[in-house]
Parts: sequence; structure tokens; C-alpha cells
Amino acid sequence: MKKFYKIIVYFLMVFTFISCEDFLEEDPVDRYVANKFYNNAEDADAAVTAVYQVLFLIYERNIMSLNDLPTDTEKNGLGMPNQYLQNLEYLRFTSENQFVRQMWQNNYDGIARANTAILNIPEIDMDEDLKNRLLGESRFLRGLFYFNLVRFFGDVPLVLKIESPEDAMIPRTDKEEVYNQIIEDLQFAENNLPVTASQSGRVTKGAAKTLLGKVFLEKGEYQSSVDKLAEIIEGGENYGYGLHENFRDNWREETENGKESILTVEFMDPPGVSNWAPQLNAPKYSIHEGAGVPGINNANEADIPTVDLYNQYSEEDGRKDGTFKLDYVSPTDGQTYTATIPLFGKYWEEGETIMNRIGTNYHILRYADALLMFAEALNEIGQTPKALDYLNLVRERAFNGPEGNYSALSQEELKEAILEERKLEFAYEGHRWFDLVRAGKLVETMEAHGMREAELAESNKVEISDNIREAHNLYPIPQRELDLNSELTQNPGY
Repeated sequence: MKKFYKIIVYFLMVFTFISCEDFLEEDPVDRYVANKFYNNAEDADAAVTAVYQVLFLIYERNIMSLNDLPTDTEKNGLGMPNQYLQNLEYLRFTSENQFVRQMWQNNYDGIARANTAILNIPEIDMDEDLKNRLLGESRFLRGLFYFNLVRFFGDVPLVLKIESPEDAMIPRTDKEEVYNQIIEDLQFAENNLPVTASQSGRVTKGAAKTLLGKVFLEKGEYQSSVDKLAEIIEGGENYGYGLHENFRDNWREETENGKESILTVEFMDPPGVSNWAPQLNAPKYSIHEGAGVPGINNANEADIPTVDLYNQYSEEDGRKDGTFKLDYVSPTDGQTYTATIPLFGKYWEEGETIMNRIGTNYHILRYADALLMFAEALNEIGQTPKALDYLNLVRERAFNGPEGNYSALSQEELKEAILEERKLEFAYEGHRWFDLVRAGKLVETMEAHGMREAELAESNKVEISDNIREAHNLYPIPQRELDLNSELTQNPGY
């Protein structure tokens, strides 16, 4: 059982229920009111905890809905009749899509909480090192939230403080200015965060460096990306990062916060915030004539892998068994039940009987991501042989040795190989749409994917090929936000 603590934070408005594993204080104060808030270090820590809480909303499922479902890695199963999700899969979503709206709202909720902490914590009389650490955490999280927004939506309003409702009713800010603020926030975090987190789930100096490397990569500033990622990879002994020998160890309770973990969302058993993924991946319709596995409850079989994805793993690739699951042992009768289709198994917790109470963590950043980003940036600046070495580190873990290694690839071939490797390494981890857009491959990939899926399994998937267009390199600005803020404009094509 994971540790669980809770805190309820109030400041000018009531923050939602806060929970986090291993880093909230015991014996919390039940309530903070506006005229007594921000008086001491405990108040500051509670305010930053409220910022962390938003990670649960973004990463419990929403990030996969927008990053995997509209790509070639995920599709809706029989347990998902939601029309908004169907529209994401078939690339017919509009500005009214509720999951697109939630992504906008949740990230801006996190930004609002971070802004409040950043503006008020400096006024507290408290230990300066702790103050700067908490400010570093807040600015890291604000940078992460804006990084999500600018990748999903392009130009977005850059709101750094709100003293009146009108402060939020501003036009979209050029994405370069937003990126400048992201970099400034992450550099502040890098300079003020510890190398080792005092409690699980807190951001660290290594997380700031890794996210900075990702930001520079996204912007096409490849040398800056190489320089920053090198600090944790080539100087890695200072940070202790590495690859687990076993790919599955990233999702086992005893090892999920191990050496490959750079930043995770700390899900937990009830009464904490549980990870939704196992419930949405769990077997139902594909087992026992649709009855599911006896003794496994609350299974939806809603988020399932595409045939296209499953077929791209070789049998020698250890990530195949680490990513998918076919066999399930019933806790009721002890028999093994085999699904008729492969299902996602990354977040599966053996022995659990209630699928909506699983505490498997979600990785926002893990070391394999840093290695593949490093390889991508190195290749872009012409250091292809060195880049190949780092790609092969990930391959060697997958194939339990050098048998699966690439050799003698051209720069363009290596670029394609890295994109493919990211697909296999990070399936159902919320990366694929970002990767395809960054590579300029979204349209051609989805045209081909729709046709392959139509040939392999479902003839109606040709609609995906018909619907994909350049406009899908950004999501639409939610219509509700356009209605509330007349200063906003819509992205082209919506």
C-alpha cells in the first residue's frame, strides 16, 4: 500500500481535493482561508502542492486521448461509445470536443495555481533555500503546463498574473514569446532545485534539465538540446539515471520510482487518486464471450492498441510483452483467460481485482526519453554515428543484447529509425502525436495508417486517411474559450 496524505488548500478560491504520494505533510491543517494564507513555510508548501494536483487531471488519461488516440497507436474499444473520443480517433473532432477543452482548462488551471504561488511565496518570511526550491517547483510546473499548451494549440495567451478577471481576457501570444517564458521558468527551476528529491513526485534539477532539452528539441535548437541533455547523460553519474534491465520495471510498484524515473505522476490506491488506465485497458469484451475475466471488476476495454502498432513489434523485442497483455489469471477460479485481441498492459497491476483502484505511476519524463531525444538532436547536428550509439542503448535493453542494434544508417535513415523507436518505446504514454508533429510526419503517417488498418482489420478505418489534413498539426481553440474571450482567434482549418 502506498503512503497517502491529503491536504485541502484555500486561497481566494477553494482548490480542489489534493492528494499525493510520499510528499505531503502528515497531520495537515484542514483549511486555509484567504486572510491567513501565505504566512509561513507550511502555507507555501501547501500552495505548491495544489499546483502538483493538476498533474492528476492532465496525465490520468487526457494526455493519451490527445496524443495516442488520434494517431497510429491507439483506437477505441467496444467499451468506449463516447462520440467525442470516436471523433478523435477518426480525426473529425471540432472545437466543441470535450477532451480538447479539458486539456486547455486543466493546463490553465495549473498555470493559475502556479502564478498564485510564484507571486505570493516571495513575501513569506521563511528559509531562503526552501523558498527558492518551492518557487523552482512552481516555475517548472508552469513551464510544463505552457509547454503542453503551446504544442497542442500554438499561440496561446501568456498569463503570468491575474489581479482582475480582465487580466485573463487577452489575445493569443506569439508562441516564441511563450517559449521564451517556458525557458526562463525552467532555467530558474534548474538553478534552484535539488539533484535528489526529498520526497517522491517532487521535481528535481535533472527533471528541469531534461524538460529544457525537450523544449530546445521541439524548437529545433538542436545544439542547445544536445548541450542540456548531455549534462544528465554524459555527466549522468551526478544524477543516477539509467535504464532498467527489464522494461516492465517502469510500471512495477517496487521499481517505478527507480533509476529510469525522472518525473512521475504519483498515483495511488484509494482513498488517493488512482490511475484510470488499467480500468480502461482491462479485458471485458474480448474474453469469455464478452463476460470478461471472473473476479476482475470495473473493466472497460475502452482504450486498445491498433493492429498497426501491435504488428510492428518483433517477437524478439521484450517491449512487446511489456506493452501488451493477452493472458489474465482469474482471482476467482485460478484459470487463465486469453483475450482475442492484444490489450495494453503497461499500467496493469497483477493481483488487483478492482480496476479503478490501481496506483501504477505515469511517467512524464523517463531516462529512455532523454536518450532518444539526445540521439535525435545529435543526428540533427550531423553527429550521426554518436547518435546511433544512444539509440542502440535503448534497443539493447529491448532485445536483451546487441542483436537488435542498428548499424551504418544515414542521417535520414537514423531520423526515421528514432521516430519508429519512440513509437515502440512509448506506446500509450502520451508522446506519439507530439513526435509526429515535430517530425513533420503526421499527415503522411495517418494517411498510411488508415489504409493499413482498413486492410488489416476494419474497412471503415479508411475514413482516417480521408480526414487527415495539415490543420491537425494543431488542435482547435475550444469554442467555450472563444465564447468567453472575444480576443481569441481560432486556428486555421477549424
